[in-house]
Amino acid sequence: MAPIPSSEHPAVETYLAEGYHRVVGMSSRFAAAVCTRLLRLQTAEGVTGPVAEIGTFEGRFFIALAHALEPGEVALAIDVFEWPDTGVKERFEANLLTHGIAPERRVTIKADAGTMAPAELLGHAGGRKLRLVHIDGDHSRTALTKDLELATACLSDGGLIVLDDMLHPGYPTLAVAVQNYLERHPEIVPLCIIDRETIVAAAKFVLCHRSWFERYQTRLLDIFKEQIWPLGADFEPHWCPVLSLDTRLADIT
Repeated sequence: MAPIPSSEHPAVETYLAEGYHRVVGMSSRFAAAVCTRLLRLQTAEGVTGPVAEIGTFEGRFFIALAHALEPGEVALAIDVFEWPDTGVKERFEANLLTHGIAPERRVTIKADAGTMAPAELLGHAGGRKLRLVHIDGDHSRTALTKDLELATACLSDGGLIVLDDMLHPGYPTLAVAVQNYLERHPEIVPLCIIDRETIVAAAKFVLCHRSWFERYQTRLLDIFKEQIWPLGADFEPHWCPVLSLDTRLADIT
């Protein structure tokens, strides 16, 4: 098995090692390590600004993203905060304080992202475009389509869109929504797939602007060389890497 990569950020590493699984949630620690390392890569490439998560639940993944930001950058948390009960927002806020995310470093937005206009979301970000949007909201084609359009309208040059629970057997139609979206937006391509850890901690798709793909891919293949599955992913005709903790090819018997 390949090792979980380093985020190269001390606060993130401490949280992933000591706090991540103490926060109720289903997100993969492997995916959190990859995404926070991608934020560091963005910083090195001059891409700065806020991040947003649609569907924060109790904050497991959100806290990792917030820790990876640079001074002065903020993380936006967007959720209806009604599932599984109305106490989830209070637990979310408590988790952020427990794990070192001060109020000035984030904005909590109790709203349905599907009803938000881009101007409203960007208003919460102080008018700045978003450098990463993590989408983990309502797992329906309609909701994902709306969330993707919102994220695209708010994305900065060089920004990333990360989609949760892709290829999950419980949500097979989400991939249809993604394919339709990519056909509508040829300027966006998959940068990589982050493989699942378990059936619960499912795979993620990471999307970027086509104009940034080669630039990011060159660095990505070096940074994650121990986690690269050899064959990659064929999006017909676009190819992108697959990052996995299990990089074996199938045995031919």
